[in-house]
Parts: sequence; C-alpha cells; structure tokens
Amino acid sequence: MNKQVLCFGEVLWDAFGDGKKAGGAPMNVARHLVQQGNDVLFASSVGIDPSGVELTHFLRENGLYSDLLQRDENLPTCEVTVELDEHNTATYIIPQPVSWDNIQYTDELQAATKQIGAVVFGSLACREEATFNTLLNVLDDSEALKVFDVNLRPPHFDISTIETLAARANVIKMNEEEAEMLIHGGSGDLKQMITEFQKKFHTKIICVTRGAHGAIIWNDYEFYEHPGFTVEVADTVGAGDSFLATFITGLLNDTPMQPLLEKACAVGAYVASQRGANPVYKVEEVAEKFL
Repeated sequence: MNKQVLCFGEVLWDAFGDGKKAGGAPMNVARHLVQQGNDVLFASSVGIDPSGVELTHFLRENGLYSDLLQRDENLPTCEVTVELDEHNTATYIIPQPVSWDNIQYTDELQAATKQIGAVVFGSLACREEATFNTLLNVLDDSEALKVFDVNLRPPHFDISTIETLAARANVIKMNEEEAEMLIHGGSGDLKQMITEFQKKFHTKIICVTRGAHGAIIWNDYEFYEHPGFTVEVADTVGAGDSFLATFITGLLNDTPMQPLLEKACAVGAYVASQRGANPVYKVEEVAEKFL
C-alpha cells in the first residue's frame, strides 16, 4: 500500500497573548505525521505578505514545503487569534477571506492526487467555493484513503458542505461536541448516533474523540473504546491533530484497532500536557509512559 499522505487545507499563524505559532489543523496533522516517520505532502496557500514569507520559511524548515504551496497575490496570509479559557480550552477568531480560501487545482496538485495513499482534509478551508471545489477535485481524482477531520469552527461551515465531504470520506474523525451537532441534533446514545451516521454515509471508520475521556471508534460493525489518560493540561491546541496523525499512521501500517486507539489516545494526552500544537516526542517513548 502506498503510504504517502497528502494533507490539504489551511496554514496560518495562531496568535497567543505571548507570541504566535504556525498552525492550522491540516498543517499540524502533517507535522505530526512527519514526526512519526511518514512521507507527507502539504497543499495550501499563503499570501505574498511578510507573514506568508515567514510561513514559507517555517514549512521549509519542517519538511513540508513543495510546489503544492501556492502564493496568493491578492489575499493575505491568515492570522488567527487564539483565546484560552480557565480550563485552557482554545477558541479561535478567524479572519475571512484569506489566502487558503483560494487554493487552486493546479497541475502539480492534480499530479499529487495520483501518487498518494491517503488524503487528510477538514471543513474550515471549504468555507469558500474556490477551495471547496479544489478539494472535491482532489477527492474525485484520487484512489487514496480519504480521511475527513471534521474540525468545525463556527460560523465557518454549513451542513450541506459537511455532508458532501462526509459522503466522500472513508474515515471520519470528530469530537463529541461535533458529533452531537451533526448526528440527529445530539439526541440519543452516542453509539446509536454513530451507527445512524454510518448508515447514512456508509463510512468505513468513524472516530469520535472525547477529550479527557478518550475516544470511541466504529469499524467494521464493531465499537472500540478507550477511557483516555489523566494529564495536567497545558493547552488543547494540537491534541486532536496528534491523535489523528497517530491513527492514520496506524491505519497505513495495518495496526490492530484497539492498540492503535490506545496509542493515539496516549499521544493526544501527551500533546495536551505540553504548550503548543507540535511538541517534540517519540511515539515509542510516549507509549512507554502511558501504556
């Protein structure tokens, strides 16, 4: 199986009170995939402004720069304001429009769709028609495993877009709040809601993360659960992205579902215990610490 992974979508600066860090869920997932030894392509767009130049340098330094990074001459690079509440849970103020609202289906991107084993995408970059249509072209032209990281950022989504993406996905990952929002308005038992969602979209794998309480997975008519690990939370930025990267790595390497879920929960817990979205770690050392 081809194990090269394409991560598609937003790249941006997360501006905290004491500085800024490169972010965006697809880019964070890509960085964690690289850290875990995967061959990764990253497709996005930055402006020609100083922030875009900085992000380009950052992507070069982290092994994510290629001709799939587009430069928009009219739209600015995205800078997001991140606010942490008393529980260190992040909320985001996201400007619109920005450069990644206008990702084009270039010859380079079209060629990449033919050589990948998996493609990871979310909902945020699909808020504008240009990038949404480009992603649909990627998904329709590729035979890769299609992984939909729902990642809702109100008000930057609509249900019809989510349903269109879900219908094209083989794997869907969402958190519990997103599941309650998307599946029958949140009524009923979580397992029953997941089952109803699967019947509607015929998804191969559905993963619902539950923060400090771990995660639950539906796969091949079976549920797999893990209660999570107790850590002192520094901030939650990137925890879900690291979970997803670990999960994708396991899928590409045919790891059995229960140990894969345990490892993904361990990595997610470790990242939540560190400041920022991309702390340096080795999966084996994290697994030894928690498992």
